Amino acid sequence: MAVKSAVFDAGRLWLPSQVNVGRALEIVSSFAAGAMLVVTVAASVNEQATVESGGGVIETHKAPPGGTLAPPTREWMIAAYSGSPYTYDSDVTIKAQGVHDFVVKDVEWLGKPFINPVYYGVRIARWFDGGRAGSMLDFTHSKAISRPDRNAKFEGILGGQPAPETALIKDVFKKLEASHGHNMLTLNGLLRLPTFSARVSPYVGLGAGISLPHSEVHVKTDPARTYEYQYAGPVGQALIGLEIRLPRMSYFIEYKFSVAPYEMPLTHQDGTLLIFDVWRQFARWWRGEPPPGGYASTTFISHQIVGGLGVRVGAPSMAVD
Repeated sequence: MAVKSAVFDAGRLWLPSQVNVGRALEIVSSFAAGAMLVVTVAASVNEQATVESGGGVIETHKAPPGGTLAPPTREWMIAAYSGSPYTYDSDVTIKAQGVHDFVVKDVEWLGKPFINPVYYGVRIARWFDGGRAGSMLDFTHSKAISRPDRNAKFEGILGGQPAPETALIKDVFKKLEASHGHNMLTLNGLLRLPTFSARVSPYVGLGAGISLPHSEVHVKTDPARTYEYQYAGPVGQALIGLEIRLPRMSYFIEYKFSVAPYEMPLTHQDGTLLIFDVWRQFARWWRGEPPPGGYASTTFISHQIVGGLGVRVGAPSMAVD
């Protein structure tokens, strides 16, 4: 019974609140359903676009005039990319029982993609028979940094006292950002669209996953900062891109849209590495230990433009004369 009680209490203390869980589950289920729809439609399109030949499946599209093009079938692609994000303003809520219960309205977030640590991403994609449907594991390291010199509206209780109606962010927070990573790990369904060139392949995708930010939050009245990697909640993303295919490599440019509801435990501790920090978070959750600084919550909604380079493995050779 003690273990059962601890797990129940831990669920209240260390996982997102029931309201946020419901909202998060709605987001994840919507994106997951969409990803399944992408794969299902892609499989149907692929089936209609292929014919049987000698016991194998060959995609029925024509080679370009004056040349030949082996159709894309089963292949892997390992890729890296960089880009630039834009994150919408959002409200930030800080709750710590008996100390804080306030909201900062419309916090402006900066991406600073080309200042260290830079914006980057890595992925591994798998295209199935026929090359129309695929899946992708995608990791994105973005950033969300509040503007310390911006005047913001406050509502609620700050440090046991009524919060000021307006104040500069830097007058209330020493830190309010995820600058070592608004990190997103997602599993995506992919669908190649009809192509207009032998070398150019448009595609779309939809997926869901988890947010693993490096949370950097320090309310000035608190005794210490939170500076560690954390699991902060689910994330969903949609994307559309254009792949330029060379014999064994591909360039791509892509637009991504992501939604990430965050709930970060304010531990008042400095972390080390992602795996150790997240394990420590899980251990505290299991023991039912409340975070001493309460929680910081917000939602990051972002547009991202990225470009990258990938190496394809197991792909048929492309030859265009």
